[in-house]
Amino acid sequence: MRRKAIQGVKEKIMWFNYILSFTIFILLSLIILFSYQQWDFITKPLVMGMLSVTAVLILKGLFLSHQISKQVVRTMDNYHNNLKCLLNLSFAMTGENHEDALLEKILKYATALVDAKAAYILLIDKDMLYVKMAVGLDSKKVMGVSIPKTEGIGGWAIQSGEYVIVNDVKHDKRFSPVIDRLARYETSSVLSVPLKVQAKVIGVLELLNKTSGAFAPEDAESIFYFANQAAQAINVATFYENQKNLEIHLTGVLLDAIDNTFPEKRGHSVRVAKYALSIARAVNMPEEEQKELYRACLLHDIGFLKLNPKDILSMDKYKLHPQLAYEILRVIDFYADIAPIVLQHHERYDGQGYPSRLKGEDIQLESRIIAIAEAFDAMVSKDSYKSFTYDFETAIEKLIDNAGTQFDPQLVGMFVKNISPEYVYS
Repeated sequence: MRRKAIQGVKEKIMWFNYILSFTIFILLSLIILFSYQQWDFITKPLVMGMLSVTAVLILKGLFLSHQISKQVVRTMDNYHNNLKCLLNLSFAMTGENHEDALLEKILKYATALVDAKAAYILLIDKDMLYVKMAVGLDSKKVMGVSIPKTEGIGGWAIQSGEYVIVNDVKHDKRFSPVIDRLARYETSSVLSVPLKVQAKVIGVLELLNKTSGAFAPEDAESIFYFANQAAQAINVATFYENQKNLEIHLTGVLLDAIDNTFPEKRGHSVRVAKYALSIARAVNMPEEEQKELYRACLLHDIGFLKLNPKDILSMDKYKLHPQLAYEILRVIDFYADIAPIVLQHHERYDGQGYPSRLKGEDIQLESRIIAIAEAFDAMVSKDSYKSFTYDFETAIEKLIDNAGTQFDPQLVGMFVKNISPEYVYS
């Protein structure tokens, strides 16, 4: 839509030039006609002077009109390119929760927006600024480098909350050469913009060495708006990364708790995840769903933590663990998506399972996969909670015998085709 609107304005300017030229032509014709009618009263030098002045004015007007038109069109093209860049960034940032990938995209679009040769993002950590991402210079040498947050041109931008343009850093006392020295890079000009989330500054975006001339206020204005969007996206991505780190840590703690409370289950959840993923890959499950399945496998037995170790010898108590696991997981944001999978992992394909006696494909695919993987591990693992173990061939026969009753027959078929003793006992 914006491209059509800009094209429409270009056409209007073109028609304006045509109309202006035609108007001037008419005026010139009228002047000539008037001069001809009054020829007896007008001297030849006066006529020549009038014609010369008119011609000069016409040429000057046409020249100015052409120059103004070119300038307007150029400005509109730049505006369109900036809007396009900002729009692309908005799309790129939507749903991008991986912080490093997001920061790389931000720097890519920022350098394109103002025609800079290099850029980096520094984030605040207490009283320090550290380089989180860089492009256009040796990022390996500068990633993680930190400076006091009051130093450098970036530090000044953070303290003031305003953008800073320095087109000759050698004559600016605020410039810090630390990053230049490490990256073996020579900065000549800098555009530094604070990254703000509401009133809080979380870091600074610095663009280096504009390719075509010097950084201008127009560059800063574009980047200032861009930086506001980027800061919001960084804040969301950082929160997501923190949540993932918390989830990984908490999952490890819970797995250790299961292993320590129920030694007979040590390593069971990890092995179940291994077998479950072999089925998931065989049925071409999308990668994101595989990740969800893996997380569900790790925590499918978490409900046992709400039971006394002696209680699992009672079948009635034992059957409570899927529901107990569901109650634990559903109230935790980053586990809520796997809670239904865990709840259903002891349902049977023939509808005789628990806790809800679901049947066939009413049971979630991931839960049907876990049922097969868990039963197989219980049969073949020497560390299994079962009092006996089967060899590989016998365990496979047991799965096949129970296909269509306890297990999804198609998934059993996929598992049998893609499993081997080497994979199990490696």
